[in-house]
Amino acid sequence: MRIEVVRSGGFAGVPRRAILDTAGHPGGPRLEALARAALASPRAPRHPVPDGFTYVVTVDDRTIHCADPELTPAQRDLITVVLEEGA
Repeated sequence: MRIEVVRSGGFAGVPRRAILDTAGHPGGPRLEALARAALASPRAPRHPVPDGFTYVVTVDDRTIHCADPELTPAQRDLITVVLEEGA
């Protein structure tokens, strides 16, 4: 499973992009479960907070848009892992 996260916004407004492939990843099954949960309850950003982050999360061929502070726990966990470990 290919997971891509693009984060934009924030105080500096500098976008950040990371991609993680779960094939061969030691936490692959956990990440795939997080990805399915994150996609299952997409929350379209209603009113992004000033200087808050917005995210575009793409899992294989499915994309959702979400923003702080309205992330689900699964979205927050997935975004954190991909931005920390992805290339």
